[in-house]
Amino acid sequence: MDRNLLPAIAAFAEVARAGSFTRAASKLNISPSALSQTIRVLEERLSARLLNRSTRSVSLTEEGRKLLADIDPSLAMIEHAVGAIQGTKDRPEGEIRISSSRVAAQHFLDPYLGELARRYPLVRLEVVIDDGFGDIIRDGCDGGIRLRESVGDSMIAIPISPPVAMAVVASPAYFATCPPPGTPYDLERHNCLGFRHGNSSALSSWEFTDPNTSRDFAIEPNGSFVTNGDDMMLSAALQGVGLVMHLDFAVRDHVARGALVRVLEPWCPPFDGFDLYLPSRDQMPAKLRALVDFLTEKRRR
Repeated sequence: MDRNLLPAIAAFAEVARAGSFTRAASKLNISPSALSQTIRVLEERLSARLLNRSTRSVSLTEEGRKLLADIDPSLAMIEHAVGAIQGTKDRPEGEIRISSSRVAAQHFLDPYLGELARRYPLVRLEVVIDDGFGDIIRDGCDGGIRLRESVGDSMIAIPISPPVAMAVVASPAYFATCPPPGTPYDLERHNCLGFRHGNSSALSSWEFTDPNTSRDFAIEPNGSFVTNGDDMMLSAALQGVGLVMHLDFAVRDHVARGALVRVLEPWCPPFDGFDLYLPSRDQMPAKLRALVDFLTEKRRR
C-alpha cells in the first residue's frame, strides 16, 4: 500500500462520518474545495468512486461503504493511541530510564526513591548502573547522571548537586603506623589503594592542585589493593588497608564520626558537581520534567 494515501483515507472517513464536505473541512481546518480535491485524487488513485455528491449532501457508494467499514477499526485504534500520548503530556506517567554512575545513584537517587514514588505513583523509574561513560541515546535511556566534566557538549546539563571535591582519607589505625602525608609528594611512601572505572585497563589518577601555584598535577596510586567497586574501596580504607581518594560527600559521614581521617584537603579544591543530562529540552514529557524538578528541588535543599 502507498502510505502517502493515509492522510487522504483519513479525510475520506471524516467526510463519510460528517455527511458534508463543509462540516468535515471545518473539523480538519482546511477549505471545502481543498478537501474535495483530496477525495477526488484518492478516488483516482483507487480507480473507484467513493462518494456520491449533490449540491446539498454527500452519500457513500458501495465501494465507499466497504472502505469505511474496513478502515474504521484501524482509525479508531490510531485515534486512541494518539489520545493516550496527548493525555499524558501534562500528567507524569510512564517509564523513565536513567543511566547513572553507582556513586551518583547511591547519593542522589537512592535516598529519595520512596518520596519520588509517593509523589508520582504513575511513573516507573528504571536506573541503569554504569560506571563507564555510556551513550544514553544508543542505550535507550532518557537521561543520565554524571559529573559535569563527563557530560558531552551536545547534551542539556542540569545541575543536581552542589560543587564537590575529592578527598584523600584513611583510618586512624592506618595513620597509627604511617604518619599522615603533608603533601601529595609524600604519597609515594603510602599504600594508596587503586580504583578502576568499569573494565578500563588504567587506574584512576589522583589529581591535585598546588594551593600555592594553582598548578594541576596527577599522581598514579600505588598500593596493595585495586577494585572497580567504590563500596569495596571504601571498606578497605575503613579496615585500615590504606589511603583512598573518593568524592567528599561519599566519605563525609565516616569522617564526621571519626572512622576516617581526611588529609591533603588544601590540595583538593572543589569543582563542578553532578548533572542530570538530557538529549534535548524540546517536547519534554511531563514524566521527565517531573524528575528534573524533583532532583533540582533536592539540590536546592
